Amino acid sequence: MRPYYALVIAALVAFVAPLAAQGKGPKKYAVSNDRALVVTKEVLVKQGYEVVQVETSGRDYIVWYRRGNRGRGKGKGPPVKMVIHRTEDRVVFLSTPSAVLVDIDVRLKL
Repeated sequence: MRPYYALVIAALVAFVAPLAAQGKGPKKYAVSNDRALVVTKEVLVKQGYEVVQVETSGRDYIVWYRRGNRGRGKGKGPPVKMVIHRTEDRVVFLSTPSAVLVDIDVRLKL
């Protein structure tokens, strides 16, 4: 029975180690708040979202958005909140959908 457990643990380590190396947490970028906000708004509009409101809370930006209606009136559904948080020399995106974060990641790495 013991060799079976060792085999299972080895398989788990081999599977989980690459995921841990990817850093499955909030993404951090060394850009200004303004650049992060501009890119975020561009990506949201490109993906069909409507940016409803942008608020500032200390050093953070709070972006409210909802599914857009592609130019045919107001968007659908209640607004959803995304936070662009400034920590020391980094910008961190919190509560961001993965599809949006991928495009933001591409745009900010250019």
